[in-house]
Amino acid sequence: MKKLLLFPLTILSFSVSAGFINPAEFNGSEKQKEEVISYIRERVKKDYCQRIDMCQESMLRMMETENLEAFKRLTKAKDKKVLDRAIHDYCGRVDMCSYQTIEMMYDENVKAKNKELSW
Repeated sequence: MKKLLLFPLTILSFSVSAGFINPAEFNGSEKQKEEVISYIRERVKKDYCQRIDMCQESMLRMMETENLEAFKRLTKAKDKKVLDRAIHDYCGRVDMCSYQTIEMMYDENVKAKNKELSW
């Protein structure tokens, strides 16, 4: 009986993150390209239609494009450890898992990595 109760929770948690492709693991296949585009469309719609009520077609297309461009830049990220941490923090800890957010935090963390506090 316990297994039957846990099964729907497992499917629900999987479906929420289904389709996310780690840019460092992107192989360029048509299947992965379709998955990335599908994930971006769903994510942008969730963020702009369900969360902040800015569900205009022009806004959705603009943000989809921004996220796809961010994904493409992230495929060239040099520091996989920093990228993985940004993904962990923004996709695992909080629900801010857009490629645009991940890219912004990746860039900031790469910059911060080489800085030290000083007067």
